[in-house]
Amino acid sequence: MPAAKKPAARRAHRPKKCPDCKGTGEITETVRVGPRKGRATADQQTSLCLTCLGSGDAPTD
Repeated sequence: MPAAKKPAARRAHRPKKCPDCKGTGEITETVRVGPRKGRATADQQTSLCLTCLGSGDAPTD
């Protein structure tokens, strides 16, 4: 009697990286100061990526 076949190994599905944050989940934004014009400064801060909501995975439709 022939040996039983083993099922083929499946590759784990990896979601695509977010195009905006490149998979990190965070983006940098320029700090703005001033009440009316909001002039940009040389400082930057990190913020949550609004495209993927911080997960780093590309959004699906």
